[in-house]
Amino acid sequence: MYLTRIKLDMTKTNTMKALVCPSRFHGAIESAESDGRTRKLWRIDELGGEKYLLILSEKELDFSNVSDQFGAERPQTKCYDTLLDRVKNGGKWQFRLKANPVIHKKDTNSHRGRPVGLIGNKQQEEWLKKQALKNGFSLEDGMWLVTEFKWYDFKKGERRNHVRILSVTYEGELTVTDEKLLKVALTNGIGREKAYGLGMLTIVGVR
Repeated sequence: MYLTRIKLDMTKTNTMKALVCPSRFHGAIESAESDGRTRKLWRIDELGGEKYLLILSEKELDFSNVSDQFGAERPQTKCYDTLLDRVKNGGKWQFRLKANPVIHKKDTNSHRGRPVGLIGNKQQEEWLKKQALKNGFSLEDGMWLVTEFKWYDFKKGERRNHVRILSVTYEGELTVTDEKLLKVALTNGIGREKAYGLGMLTIVGVR
């Protein structure tokens, strides 16, 4: 696995449009791979007043087309397996997850039900607690919180279909309870709407 970071150029029209309509980022990221699509996760992060595009890919890919459209500098890529090898049961890590917490309500037109975004802070927190149980980590009360939630409203495709997606950012400290499950979550993501920059869980060592 490889993690790529691209500093975004906020003076570019393409960047500003993509921040409103994340399917633009998705399209550019997928176009970096011409010989068949492999799994990728991506997310927009903000650090020190700058915005960055993070991309996790199975193969080391050339994302220069992405930086040409949206970036202020060339892509920076590093091997992600080194970090994955350090994930062990009982370990504590700082984490960030930008996700789409939903529940499925009964709908006669859908077998799984209709996904409905969870807008209450308590509901959003309960959603992550349930995800933690399934994905190999635990959360201690007072050691994590919701830092942002927002809605994306945009139109996509030739038919200009309307898309409305809830994005919630969680940050804090986690403890590894099942290293195999957590590694799957780190490489496959958590929850829905991964094509739109959600579901990517990242960790760094506790300072």
